[in-house]
Amino acid sequence: MEALRDARVVVTGAGGGIGAALARRFAAEGARVAVNDIDADAARKTADEIGAAVVPGDASDVVPAARTALGGGIDVFCANAGVGTGGGPEADDAAWELAWDVNVMSHVRAARALLPEWLERGSGRFVSTVSAAGLLTMIGAAPYSVTKHGALAFAEWLSLTYRHRGIRVHAVCPQGVRTAMLATTGPAGDLVLAPTAIEPEDVADAVLAGIAADRFLILPHPEVAGYSAARAAEPERWLRGMNKLQRQYEQQLAAQDGGFANGPASSPAGGPAGGPAGGPADGSRDGKGGRA
Repeated sequence: MEALRDARVVVTGAGGGIGAALARRFAAEGARVAVNDIDADAARKTADEIGAAVVPGDASDVVPAARTALGGGIDVFCANAGVGTGGGPEADDAAWELAWDVNVMSHVRAARALLPEWLERGSGRFVSTVSAAGLLTMIGAAPYSVTKHGALAFAEWLSLTYRHRGIRVHAVCPQGVRTAMLATTGPAGDLVLAPTAIEPEDVADAVLAGIAADRFLILPHPEVAGYSAARAAEPERWLRGMNKLQRQYEQQLAAQDGGFANGPASSPAGGPAGGPAGGPADGSRDGKGGRA
């Protein structure tokens, strides 16, 4: 894509999973990439592979270091880092705060740091890895579901507020993706994510296609559009279908001795009765693409 040649791109959570695939793909398009991850060794490994700059540390405050590493400016910021915090109301405040801080506030802080530069020159691109859970929901993981809805809402707000001033925003909402995290989801992943899981490179391809088409909503699993439409048009039917999926999941947990109703931290997100959709697909909790 000619528009990305020499573009200055930051990817958070890029030590593995979707983030690493995005970094590789942008570099292949001729962009100058800065790789960020909380795991400094993982960030350096990705950066060395593609000849990129490395800016390890917390995604919430990476903009100044990344701007310096890229020669004074940023054209594309990929807010990819995330955490797959699970549980329900019983999850402690620290779990909720972590999910809120990483999945939402790191995006807010990045935008706060980027917007003055972008608005002054009249261009900039913000790519948010949200997950299908942001459009739908996730069984067994209320903090993840709620904060991914928040991430989508913030991306929508950025787009509607600044698009006439040259700012482009994309919300990437995949279902299951074959990262290291997927292997830890157990029966939940087997039930919902594994059957339609795709590779991180497939997500990166979808992101580049979405940028080329200037689409706000990027769906690496196209069927998510139908799930989202069904959720909006027939919410009662959708909730009945989701509850049926929840009960199937509880039965699987019970069969494994000592299963619990609310599910593990990396439980899946769900679609309507016709088929489940979603899950922590942003590389979270895989040791590479978590809080970065």
